[in-house]
Order: sequence, then structure tokens, then C-alpha cells
Amino acid sequence: MPVIALAGCTGAPGVTTTALALLMTWPLQPGRRVVMAECDPDGGAVLHGILHGALGDTYGMKNLSLAARKGELTEAFWRQLIDMTDGEGVQDPPRDRLVLPGFTDPAQAAGMAPAWEALADLFTGIERHPDYPHDVVIDLGRRGAFGASAVLAQRADAVAVVARSTLRGLQSAQARVAALEQQVGGVGLLLIEEGPYRASEVEKVLKAPVVARLPHRPELARVLSDGAAQPRRFTQSDLMRSARGAVGPLLQRAALRRARLDHPRRGRGEVTGAR
Repeated sequence: MPVIALAGCTGAPGVTTTALALLMTWPLQPGRRVVMAECDPDGGAVLHGILHGALGDTYGMKNLSLAARKGELTEAFWRQLIDMTDGEGVQDPPRDRLVLPGFTDPAQAAGMAPAWEALADLFTGIERHPDYPHDVVIDLGRRGAFGASAVLAQRADAVAVVARSTLRGLQSAQARVAALEQQVGGVGLLLIEEGPYRASEVEKVLKAPVVARLPHRPELARVLSDGAAQPRRFTQSDLMRSARGAVGPLLQRAALRRARLDHPRRGRGEVTGAR
């Protein structure tokens, strides 16, 4: 029942796309749910990407900052979740894959500054929801692991940096991984295999373990990043199979971190009111 935080760096390595792929492939036992929270202070991509702008900007993080000032963050959180469950051909599909869209304007993130800690409390307490325990995947984008929102990375059970295996991608990730290792420790890598460098070479350069590798498939990634039409057998593609295979190692890292650390922070958030 982990909280997994994904961080990026310059050069758009694909954090949101990776987080959505994990959301869509996350293995769930009956009665469990998974939430992908788009907490990138630079703004989100879900509303006008995979959701085609059909919901406008009525959902998302901007509504949480206002609710937090009224002391209503928890209640507002459940109202902002959008069901991404693939219910095609299924009668009464379960609402078990949920997304919290991000800010539609980076300026909106300033209003969230006093509420990041309360949101971190909610995420770390959501596993004990009285009706449905939830797993959480947090998309921190390029800057979300630092500054006011850094508490989300600090309280996560596992933190992974999404990086591309190109020279530019590794150079961009190097400082980010080092800073996060100093800040939270135990940082792993989700490697997008775009360039020539093998996982062992990446680990040597970045001094962090490659938790999982995902193939560089721009035409498939656009289904998640931009809402492009799904090609035939998309869910069985190598991209989605790799995302599904990444969940196990991420869960293992989260479990090991929990076993290693005492978590006095857990249990602070009261989680009620799921839709």
C-alpha cells in the first residue's frame, strides 16, 4: 500500500506518461484502488492530453489550494478525482484507477504552498481508507521534488527519477539524482531506453540503481501524453508490459524502505469521504 513519487529533470523525460502507464497497468486486488496525482508545480498535462480537454479546467489541483484555505482539502480531494478505469464492454466497471489532474497554470501552484504538507498527510493515510485502501503514484514533474512541494517526495515510500538513456538525458538527470539522494535517500531510476547507454552504464554514471526499463515508443507514448488514438492491442504493447513489470520492483523498494524506517509520519492524515 505504497506512495510512489516520480520525479523528472530538464528535457521532458516523460514523467507524466510513465505515471499514467503505471496507473493503467497497476495490479490491483479486489477492493483496492490506485490514484495517480499530477503534482507538478509547472502545470499538468492530463486534462488537455489524455482527456482531450473534454472536462475543461473544472477539475484539478487548483481547487485543492482553495479548499485547503477553508480547511476542506480532504473532502475536495475526492471530488477532484477522475475515473480512468477501462470499462469498455464491462457492466458497472469498478472505479479503481483514478487521476487527480494537475494545475492548468503554473501560477496556481503558489496558492498551494501552505497545503502541500496536508496533501502529503492525506496521501500517507489513504492506505487505511475505511472503504477502499489506495495506492498512490505522484507525478512531481521537474520541480515538484524541491521547494514547498518537496514534502511529497520526503514522505513517499519510494522515489524514482525518470531519465532517458541519452547523453543529454543522463547529464540532465545527474544533478537531480544527486540532490534527491541527499534529500530523501534510496532514489531509484526508471530508464527510458532512447539512447545507446545500457542500464549498467547508467547506474555507474548516476550512482543509483535502475529499478525498471521502459522502451522508447513515441507513437505509443502519445496515447498517454496527448490522447492519441489507441493502436490495436495497445494494452499488450511492450510499453505497457514494461510499465506493468515496473510495478513489482517499485513495490519492493517501497516495502524495503518501510521496513528500514520508522514512520512516525504515518497515521497523521484522516482519510474519509471517497466517492
